[in-house]
Amino acid sequence: MRVEYINPFVEAAFNVLKEVLETDVKRGDLYLKSTTMSIMGVAALVGLAGDVEGRVLFDMSKETALNVAGAMNNEKFSELDDLAKATITELANMITAQAVTKLHGMGFKFDLTPPALFSGENMEISTRAVEALIVPMDLGPVGKLEINVAIRERA
Repeated sequence: MRVEYINPFVEAAFNVLKEVLETDVKRGDLYLKSTTMSIMGVAALVGLAGDVEGRVLFDMSKETALNVAGAMNNEKFSELDDLAKATITELANMITAQAVTKLHGMGFKFDLTPPALFSGENMEISTRAVEALIVPMDLGPVGKLEINVAIRERA
């Protein structure tokens, strides 16, 4: 996986999260995960196809998802209702759109799927033959989020 694909997502996530949550955002150390991994409870998934293929997953606990939705809507959420789900999906859209704009400017051409939101316990995601690069983000009192990127060039 080329770092050129990863950095725009990391930069976009940092910028968008800092702006919409109005809190300090700290990036943790990057690490690789195998092709199958558990998700933390709530995940927004965006698929990529074109010159590159793969996916970007925004993974967080239910508590973090409720805090993010609350911060973005200026209200408190006690359950992951339709508005909270739409907010997490919109966050994924905002981050992905900013990253893709940068990647297109660098000459990469690909299309995106609309974000799909998954929530529940004991779920796993599997990506055939592509390791995922994980970018942990500490959102201060809001919680923690991981950007999980698995992208490869089309053969």
